[in-house]
Amino acid sequence: MAKAKTKKQEDPIEKKLWAAADKLRKNIDAAEYKHVVLGLVFLRYISEAFEAVHERLLAEVDQGADPEDQDEYLAKNVFFVPKKARWSTIRNQAKSPTIGTTLDGAMDAIEKQNPQLKSVLPKVYARQNLDATVLGELVDMFTNINLTSTQERSADVLGHIFEYFLGEFALAEGKQGGQFYTPRSVVELLVEMLEPKKGRIYDPCCGSGGMFVQSQKFVDGHTEDISIYGQESNLTTWRLAKMNLAIRGIDSSNLKWNSEGSFLNDAHPDLRADYVIANPPFNVSDWSGEALQEDARWKFGPPPPAGNANYAWLQHFLYHLAPKGQVGVVLAKGALTSNSSGEGEIRKALIEAGKIDCIVNLPGKIFLNTQIPASLWFMSNDRTDSRYRDRSNEILFIDARNLGHLINRRTRELSDEDIFKISDTYHNWRNVDGTYEDIPGFCSSASLERVQELGYVLTPGRYVGMEEVEDDFDFGERFEELQEELAKQMKEEQRLNAAITEQLGKIEW
Repeated sequence: MAKAKTKKQEDPIEKKLWAAADKLRKNIDAAEYKHVVLGLVFLRYISEAFEAVHERLLAEVDQGADPEDQDEYLAKNVFFVPKKARWSTIRNQAKSPTIGTTLDGAMDAIEKQNPQLKSVLPKVYARQNLDATVLGELVDMFTNINLTSTQERSADVLGHIFEYFLGEFALAEGKQGGQFYTPRSVVELLVEMLEPKKGRIYDPCCGSGGMFVQSQKFVDGHTEDISIYGQESNLTTWRLAKMNLAIRGIDSSNLKWNSEGSFLNDAHPDLRADYVIANPPFNVSDWSGEALQEDARWKFGPPPPAGNANYAWLQHFLYHLAPKGQVGVVLAKGALTSNSSGEGEIRKALIEAGKIDCIVNLPGKIFLNTQIPASLWFMSNDRTDSRYRDRSNEILFIDARNLGHLINRRTRELSDEDIFKISDTYHNWRNVDGTYEDIPGFCSSASLERVQELGYVLTPGRYVGMEEVEDDFDFGERFEELQEELAKQMKEEQRLNAAITEQLGKIEW
């Protein structure tokens, strides 16, 4: 009887689109191609949103509606798209040799009609190294996305594609990609741990805005409950973040750019955020620390060392935190133990002030731009907050180094199950009705006295101990096996020696 054929599962739409787009890339550098492709996804998105409102207004012309009135779209939080920039116009010119100029003109026209997008959109399509045929094929590819066949709203689909492509471009760019993209699983873990349901969310080194997008997903699209405040010093990355938030319908008016960065030119000096979620660059040595020794942000121990910004970032986060605010950030693992240039004193001051809530040791190879081991720091301004259990005399340590799986030779990521295991452990420990228990080798709730005994070192491995393993080792049985193996090896040695002697005897000389 013939076996029934198993139906092959289709790849999701974003994966198929990425494969097609990557094939068209040919010899174009990924860092440049990223802006070409993501710009087209964004153009398709805002055109789709515009057309939906435009059609409704056309149907209401008899009632006085004006489909070309920009205010009609502004009132519905939709970008106005001029005729020359609408996807229906673009797709009709996909085969034209001047499609690059057409696309640049479309981007320029959209920016002029929508001041909030000024200097955000890519105008790179008329460059000589971009083949008009390739551009036309890309336009055709995005035209053929069947948005009506899905139950999701078109914005959700295109937003998901934009986010997926960001991650794939970051992988393609390797180390450079890590500068604008925090791995998805790390962002999800930070957000799942903090549970930012409402309030002000702040990321002073926001990259392409992944922390904000994930926070919006967490509150299931109820963006009126959260407001975001961000800052980025890289103009190109800031543009990606603005598009990333716009395509998700997130207000990015408080996403600021300046080339000096958050230490030298704080764009939100008066902000007190409910949540700080961030992935600052590791071990930065050129952060102008010498010029900021007397800064009001340094309240714990001596000023941060001029040669490493790790503890400057931690205090910058706390400076911007509301009285009951919480912090979840990524930091190089070395900060857990470093005593150089006053870092040990700052860490001790943070611990004694009751700011440190939980430390998570991450697996290796989790970041794209560095092999430096990393950890997550969770801090809180009020650990007696009645919303949770009083944890003011404890710190939770989680050692997640053995979790995660490889997605390619160089990169590891946490699965959904891993993220749940870590965040559920934290919530059970933090919540009043939690059922937390220490697990040797994985998690431990340590008293501040114990942390003091260990010299204020925060490495989770020092607290969680060794994993308990079932001891089924039988020495006598194993010894017999080794004796048998040795006897076989010795017998084989005798055979080989005899064979060599025999062959040597045949040599005439």
